Amino acid sequence: MNKADQPFNEDFKPIAPPGSYSSDGEWQDKVLYVLAQLGSGTAPDVAAKLMEYEPDTAPQELHRHAEQILTGLYEKGLIKGSEQDGEVTYDLSKITVPNSGGTDPELL
Repeated sequence: MNKADQPFNEDFKPIAPPGSYSSDGEWQDKVLYVLAQLGSGTAPDVAAKLMEYEPDTAPQELHRHAEQILTGLYEKGLIKGSEQDGEVTYDLSKITVPNSGGTDPELL
């Protein structure tokens, strides 16, 4: 790998929400964990759910973290979102229904 590609690869590596919540973890991990639990949600939705895990943190701070992290990941194309009435609903694009199609070997 080219050394010049390393910063790009670090910024745009695939994300994965952690398997459990850690109050000592990075804010991005906390936000991704909560978004995964919700399935989809706006920054205020994520901040509201974060309050359950971080009751000693000011709601404004939770909202700021959720907004900054979700917006940043969305702008990089690392998470999906749909905008309606000026508000973005974010999701992790989980595949919940298996593909029922097939492959035509003659087309390969």
